Amino acid sequence: MCMLCFLFVRDAGAQNPIIRDQFTADPSARVFNGEIYLYPSHDIPVTPGHGRAGWFCMEDYHVFSSSDLTHWTDHGVIVSQDNVPWVKPNSYSMWAPDCIYRNGKYYFYFPAPPKDPSYGRGFAIGVAVSDKPDGPFIPQAEPIKNVHGIDPDILMDKDGRIYLIWAAGNIYIAKLKKNMLELGGSPEVIQGLPDKGLKEGPYMFERKGIYYLVYPHVQDKTERLEYAISRNPVGPFKVTGVIMDATPDCWTNQCSVIQYKGQWYLFYHHNDLSPHFDKNRSVRIDSLFFNPDGTIKKVIPTLRGVGLTAATGKIQIDRYSLKSDEGTSVAFLDTAYTFKGRKAIFSVANAWIQYNSVEFGSDKLRAVNIRARSKTGGMIQVRLDKPDGPVIARVKIPKSNEWRIISAPLSGFRPGKHNLIVQMENDGEVEIDWVRFK
Repeated sequence: MCMLCFLFVRDAGAQNPIIRDQFTADPSARVFNGEIYLYPSHDIPVTPGHGRAGWFCMEDYHVFSSSDLTHWTDHGVIVSQDNVPWVKPNSYSMWAPDCIYRNGKYYFYFPAPPKDPSYGRGFAIGVAVSDKPDGPFIPQAEPIKNVHGIDPDILMDKDGRIYLIWAAGNIYIAKLKKNMLELGGSPEVIQGLPDKGLKEGPYMFERKGIYYLVYPHVQDKTERLEYAISRNPVGPFKVTGVIMDATPDCWTNQCSVIQYKGQWYLFYHHNDLSPHFDKNRSVRIDSLFFNPDGTIKKVIPTLRGVGLTAATGKIQIDRYSLKSDEGTSVAFLDTAYTFKGRKAIFSVANAWIQYNSVEFGSDKLRAVNIRARSKTGGMIQVRLDKPDGPVIARVKIPKSNEWRIISAPLSGFRPGKHNLIVQMENDGEVEIDWVRFK
């Protein structure tokens, strides 16, 4: 049955979080046919009769794709709790999934509570199959036998062997048969990981003969992303380092790691669009780098994210790369509907925000538009490259309580890629939604 209910393109820009019209979490990113396909879980708000108050509520899965890490296409729902024969249809527990290509088919693995007690207590792991990475996916009638747990991950080894990895208190691994639907060996606990604290969300990949197992671990009160290494996918592994520190704002974090066009990336999640309730999360991306000895450099989360932003698109400067120490802040446009996005607020003279990697292209741009409002009125300078870089426009923001789009001519055009700096020239207060060149 096809669950593909809509198709549209997200012109969201390359800022974090990358999907900003719905909640997404537990991202599994894969490269298929030269594009990135993102298979996250889908948080939704709890409503009466739908989910348990104060807990995760997830009824289906979407798939997204991108060829530039900037523009994401939502291909709609691919699997739902009410179209899988073995899933308890009112469980709202469609947790972290994964997808892999094999034998001319795409295999989507997902955990969920079964409705039949004969499948066991807790979670089982099922499979849905498609001819295309964006679906339609056809769920199998039964889950995989002898697998009880959550957060499935698939490793395709260099020798052609396929492994299923999952969490159930410990992290387990087992070979899959060539049909991708059955275990080809007994599950084994991966040895060498921390004994204490919750471990879940495994993701394994290989680089230069080293197998990296990344997993969220509650070392203290919230999850941090750790990794262990081995020369064998079944271990034993050695805990090696922390990829991303824990944050007090969001209890969970889960990730995947891919290489795309020569660069490695970390996909993870945070509660950006739900700051007061960390069960509604959003996927982020940041670049990942290795040390010469193969260890992973710690990833510092950014608002800017990755990829190039077109100068002719809406540049959300609130997702900044850098900002002045004083006089700048960020707030939601509408706290009651966070999907409307955020605004940057300038409150003193010379306050600035820097947004890196804007592509101005080769065609001459003649003007800049700024969507802004100001209760005092103010003058905004637009600069390139650094806070004391060349001024290419001065935009007078009129005094008004309403949002307006104000245009000003460019005093100079410089093609290619630049960092964009937006700076307050005088004292006062100006709020900016976005900047766009034309």
